[in-house]
Amino acid sequence: MRSAWALPDAGATGRLGAALGRHCPCGPQGPRCLFLSGELGTGKTTLAAALLRVLGVCEVVNSPSYALVEVYPFPRGVAVHVDLYRLGSPDELEQLGLRDYLRADTLLVIEWPERVQAALPRPDLQLQLEVAAPGRLCRIEALTPFGEAWLALVERDMSAAPPDAGDPPQTP
Repeated sequence: MRSAWALPDAGATGRLGAALGRHCPCGPQGPRCLFLSGELGTGKTTLAAALLRVLGVCEVVNSPSYALVEVYPFPRGVAVHVDLYRLGSPDELEQLGLRDYLRADTLLVIEWPERVQAALPRPDLQLQLEVAAPGRLCRIEALTPFGEAWLALVERDMSAAPPDAGDPPQTP
């Protein structure tokens, strides 16, 4: 299942992140995983911050570019926000201890997964953000049954949003 949304501004990116957060299937069924790809400045951290706020993260969500891993507890579990931009090999990923976070109540939000994708768990959703004048475009692909259900709920949510809340989903 695939979808795409035009995101004309940061507000629209935040609305998509919030919809992802509202319907996130976190819980005892196992860790959930979300990949965020795109060049610098395409809105990956803006989207992640909106998603985490909706899940109940009260602290400021920053880009994990320098720390590489930021951990945010929320009422239903823990979110692990990872930035792999500076990694060059799967060995470096192992040193981050990411495996230690793979608990049932974990949501992994991974920016720049393509750096070491073969060493990562399969994502439920893979998002590709790109510049598309006058704003951004987000392509989403569901890669697991949880991801398909998650994306279907997000599509419904975004379609019900008011007209100024960004463009409705479009299937590529």
